[in-house]
Amino acid sequence: MSGIRGIFVTGTDTGAGKTVVTAALAAALRSEGWNVGVWKPVQSGEPIGSGLSDAEKLAAGSGVSEPPEEVASFTLRAPLAPLLAAKAEGVRLTMDMLYEAGQPLCSRYDAMLVEGAGGAAVPLTEDALLAEWIAFLRMPVLIVARAGLGTVNHTLLTVSFLRQHGVDILGVVLNEGACAPGAPGVLESADVQNAPDGLDPSVAGNADLIETFGGVKVLGRFPSIGNVQGPHLLAETAHTTLDLAPVRSFLSKCLEPSPEPSGEGSEVRI
Repeated sequence: MSGIRGIFVTGTDTGAGKTVVTAALAAALRSEGWNVGVWKPVQSGEPIGSGLSDAEKLAAGSGVSEPPEEVASFTLRAPLAPLLAAKAEGVRLTMDMLYEAGQPLCSRYDAMLVEGAGGAAVPLTEDALLAEWIAFLRMPVLIVARAGLGTVNHTLLTVSFLRQHGVDILGVVLNEGACAPGAPGVLESADVQNAPDGLDPSVAGNADLIETFGGVKVLGRFPSIGNVQGPHLLAETAHTTLDLAPVRSFLSKCLEPSPEPSGEGSEVRI
């Protein structure tokens, strides 16, 4: 079985804000001296060169020196689930193919932040959902969810589905940028103005409900920061709004060298 050192970032849905949160986490960790890279195994819907592809945003936002063509192993034209987008171009994706395609990039870093496509139940290959790909990689997951109304249901379903596939969950980030006015499930401006602190009243209790019923830690709420998303701003935002201690703790453990065998019958941690 294959494995990659690092953390997988998935979302409760398309548009939840995985890319900006992944880039921000990478920028924050890199600013602390961690040799962390970013990888988008499959992206669809926006070509590289448009400035709108996830790979371009990841590369620019995280501060890595890799070109977007290497950050994304496969770029597909149709704005569809990876399986359907690949079929439209006559490409047959497999988990082994995806893993092998990312090895040159992953080998240049001590650990990776890997961004998924859509949510955990998105069909990735002809015989695997995204959750099965995460389990194949043996990586823990950070879930990015919208901060507003409806996110508790979506987040708890995602948590349950990942656990059914044996995936460990490192935590949840609530992304306020995915809840801009006019988005589905977001209150109209007049309602928001009448709410405490001008916020969707559902936001205040969402973290408590997710932690209580999901048994996972909410690491914080990542704010909407507009279109200027360079590494310095993203790193500063992550440092000031998110609890990165669980992320650092996991990376420290997974980067510890395995102990040398002390003799016959000794256990070696893998």
